[in-house]
Amino acid sequence: MRTVTKDNITDVFMGYFGADADPRLKEIMLSLATHLHAFARETKLTHAEWRKGIEFLEWAGTISDKERHEFVLLSDVLGLSSLIDMLHTVPGGTSSSVLGPFHITGAPPLAFGGDLKGDFEGQVLLARGRVTDMDDNPIDGAELDIWQTAPNGLYSSQDPDQDTYSFHGIQTTGPDGRYGFTTVRPVSYTVPTDGPVGEILNAAHRHPWRPSHLHYIVKAEGFRPLVTEIFPDDDPYLDEDTVFGVRADLVMRYVEHPAETFPDGYALSGRIDAPYLCADFDLKLVRE
Repeated sequence: MRTVTKDNITDVFMGYFGADADPRLKEIMLSLATHLHAFARETKLTHAEWRKGIEFLEWAGTISDKERHEFVLLSDVLGLSSLIDMLHTVPGGTSSSVLGPFHITGAPPLAFGGDLKGDFEGQVLLARGRVTDMDDNPIDGAELDIWQTAPNGLYSSQDPDQDTYSFHGIQTTGPDGRYGFTTVRPVSYTVPTDGPVGEILNAAHRHPWRPSHLHYIVKAEGFRPLVTEIFPDDDPYLDEDTVFGVRADLVMRYVEHPAETFPDGYALSGRIDAPYLCADFDLKLVRE
């Protein structure tokens, strides 16, 4: 490779792969190298800037652990996570939205009508709806992995004062496709700014706020898994989400009801003594 130059190094890299290389891997790597090389040429990237980038990636690796995924957060604030979601959303199905860096596996079962609020302060939110196919037929046995922040704006994996699975639960639909649970109204919150992603936000003079939301991962046999969020229409950060997660079809309204109208069949039935909010939201899955 004694004849490699700044002008032909991309072409030389094209011949880097052996004949038995996976075609899709080759396609992705060739495109990645092409764009990286073009980026370096276009910006005339300096050694100092290259080193800063390497240090940034090393820092992201160092700060990440099983409960904090800084590379996911980086993908989120750069808009890459949302772009991939939008590229693979099927018209007519519920839009995908970002998983985020704080999802944890192994949440406990949550029966229909179960409660996530517990002893936390805040207005009760009744979230309910149906899981259906794109023709509005209910899906039996759909599994909803549900999670959110506590009223202090922290997920349980961020907060040593919360139980591991605080505000987490997995609910399975019956033949009618219905889901329903109670929780506390989610709050707007900031993404972590004490790491490399925060350094980017500060340098760009961008705020770190996300609008309040509920997270869902929905799985059902024969359907594509759905990772999504739902947002109230009155949140001040709805059009300024720092991770670009809001979609028009994921915005709904919290409707306030008097305490005496709270429905039966919920863990908090008969125990509500103040007005509560209700969020009705159906989830449409796409067949595989």
